[in-house]
Amino acid sequence: MCVAGVTEEVTIQPDGTLTLIRTGARIDVASMTECRTRYHGAVAGVTVGPVLDGLHYLSGGAVGFARGLNDTPKMVALLMAGEATHPNVGLVLVAVTMATGGVMSARRVAETMSKKITRLNPGQGLTANVITALMVTGASRLGLPVSTTHVSVGSLFGIGLVNRTARWKTIISILVAWVTTLPTAAVFGLVIYTALGAFIV
Repeated sequence: MCVAGVTEEVTIQPDGTLTLIRTGARIDVASMTECRTRYHGAVAGVTVGPVLDGLHYLSGGAVGFARGLNDTPKMVALLMAGEATHPNVGLVLVAVTMATGGVMSARRVAETMSKKITRLNPGQGLTANVITALMVTGASRLGLPVSTTHVSVGSLFGIGLVNRTARWKTIISILVAWVTTLPTAAVFGLVIYTALGAFIV
């Protein structure tokens, strides 16, 4: 059972005065997630919840588009550097591979992003998505390779600082992963390249 708090609305009377309408507790039947995140208010007579849900789907799609716009060329650049394939073929191969990987094993990352960094209501989640989509798309227009995950985590962390629900343990573990990934990849690249160089004349 969802028990909503008291809501207050102001209506304009014919004589121009404002009247405060106070409602009692509202009880609905829903899942735990819906109970925690549902919006009960209305703007201009339109219930906010369904509108935010629709906008959230669109913003999620915008983040996916921005990620593809910025991440796909990075992989294609490696294929081009190795003269492995034509750029257009590389774009298709990388896009299909990224989509397949996302469907197969991105759930744990998605759960960390959505639930373990900070507590979010629908409006805050929409804000994080819009910020991520705009920043990554803007970086792509400038030819800057950025990490969509870094941008998204940054926006979520900022929201967590404002609403004071940031989960520092998760954020620190993400930061450690970011800091160690670059030098670890560099060491592996050095070792493998050196090893291959010993066998290739």
